[in-house]
Parts: sequence; C-alpha cells; structure tokens
Amino acid sequence: MPSPFERLKAENAVEWRSYCEHRFVRQLADGTLPEASFRHYLSQDYLFLIQFARAWGLAVYKSRDLSEIRQGLESLKAIVDVEIGLHVGYCAAWGIPETELAGLAESRATLAYTRYVLDAGMSGDLLDLHVALAPCIIGYGEIAVWIRSQPSTRVAGNPYADWIEMYAGDGYQALVRSELDWLNARLSQVDDARMQRLSTVFRDATRLEADFWQMGLDLS
Repeated sequence: MPSPFERLKAENAVEWRSYCEHRFVRQLADGTLPEASFRHYLSQDYLFLIQFARAWGLAVYKSRDLSEIRQGLESLKAIVDVEIGLHVGYCAAWGIPETELAGLAESRATLAYTRYVLDAGMSGDLLDLHVALAPCIIGYGEIAVWIRSQPSTRVAGNPYADWIEMYAGDGYQALVRSELDWLNARLSQVDDARMQRLSTVFRDATRLEADFWQMGLDLS
C-alpha cells in the first residue's frame, strides 16, 4: 500500500513530473544548461533561502509540542547559521559576490512560491506548511536521485556536478527521509476531506516550484 505522501504525488502526477523532469533539470543533468541561467537561479535561490528561514520561524510558532518546536528551531538555525553561508560561498565561486546578492530584487517566481508557502502556513496549520514545503525539501532530493539514474546525465566535466552531488549525497537524503517520516506519520491521521485539501496545497506548491525552474531558463 502506498504511503500517504506517495498518494499526494500520485494525485498530482502530472505536476510532479513536470517539476521533477523540467527542462531546467534535464539541462542541469547533461551539463547543457546555460551558465547565465544557473547564475540567475543561484541568485534567486539566495533570496528563497531567506524566505525559507521565515517559513521555519513560522513552523516554530505553529508547533503544538516541544519536539515540533525543536524541529522547527533546528531547521531555522541550519538555514541561518550554515546554509546561507554555504550558499553565499557557492555563489561567489560562480562569480556572484555577496554584495550583489544583497541588492537583488525577488523575481515574480520567487515571490509567488515563497509567499504561497508562508500563506499556507499562516492560514492553515503546521501540516499545511510542511506540505507546501515538500516540493522543495523532498523534491530536490528526488530530483538529484532521478538525475543520477538517467543515462544522459554527464558527470565528468559537468559544471553542475557539485550541485547534483550535494542533493544526492547522504546528508541531504537523510533530511529527505526524516521529512518523509514526519509527513507520513501525520498524513496517515487525516480524513479524506482534509487529505484532498492538502493535495490542493501540494499541487499548487509543485506548480510554483516548476515556475522557479522556468524562471532560470527565462532569466525573468
């Protein structure tokens, strides 16, 4: 029997595949993605991380017990104390200085997805927030594993190999499993009507994440 999260994916299979197998992802895998597209994506991803940190701050507020508060706090600290610094360093390696990142305006795609996540959390509960975040947290892990499995993927000489390895690596995959465990435990307790509402949140968040890839291709 499929897990509750697999049910969410199955109910939104077209959107999930369009996101996970987007042209941006395919070009990333075979190394043909224009460098300008990747730099634009990286720059916007910096702004995304800032809003992601706000989302985990909201998760702390929406938590109902100490274990959930701790989970949200650890995720918030990981982004603010570690991930943003690593991302700044990675951007610098691609010729994007921190001063440039600090002065960037959010693209429409960045605004759309991040504010959707925050609105889902504000208007709903902690589960709504996690479901809205799932295309990012779980999706990136699945995408990296999918890339590795494709015969067209180029490893040697691929300028994006480090990005692929980061999300396919043991550390990130452990985070994905932890998030899946959390989601499946809570999704298994909801009734069909609630599951359908969450499926809508998941569908819309997945569409907006696909738009984030498209933003990189369009340089918009």
